[in-house]
Amino acid sequence: MSAGDTWRLRPGQAVRYRHWDEECVLYNDLSGDTHLLGDAALELLLTLQHGPTTEAMLAAVLKAQFDIADDELAAETAALLQHMNHLYLIETLAC
Repeated sequence: MSAGDTWRLRPGQAVRYRHWDEECVLYNDLSGDTHLLGDAALELLLTLQHGPTTEAMLAAVLKAQFDIADDELAAETAALLQHMNHLYLIETLAC
């Protein structure tokens, strides 16, 4: 994966969640699982509800919303996206 990759919600994913303090519980419509996610992961999912977005733009969203050091931003963004990909919440968009 690279900063130029475009991500989207997996088709059929509704992003149903409940939010408390800095965590949320999210129901995965596709797997039937429930996940405990942090604020940054939820912010990325809510951004992706508006449509496919590049990894670089998602990093910019995180930078605007959270106190993440510039030298850690790309790695943090990539790690969050990979985690949500493994949870079957998002996927890369084929070019």
